[in-house]
Amino acid sequence: MNIRTITIGQTVITPNALDTLHPEDVREALARHARGDWGDCGKEDAAENEFALGKHLRLFSVYQDRTGQKFWIITEADRSATTILLPEDY
Repeated sequence: MNIRTITIGQTVITPNALDTLHPEDVREALARHARGDWGDCGKEDAAENEFALGKHLRLFSVYQDRTGQKFWIITEADRSATTILLPEDY
């Protein structure tokens, strides 16, 4: 098993996501994202993330909380910040 740690910078969450998502689910998903586990994103997005790692491009992951609410985690290309948001917040 290949373990890696990705720099994700400052973590921010939209107000809507903060009010909607369970905090433990957010913490778990953020840890997965930082390990390069892209969650429920499609094969093309996962492949794009793998390519982006070496090129310092944006990273995008998709997760669901315990209620089935889908949310995204996006790390900026320069790795300065990572945002947790609901799809409708984009």
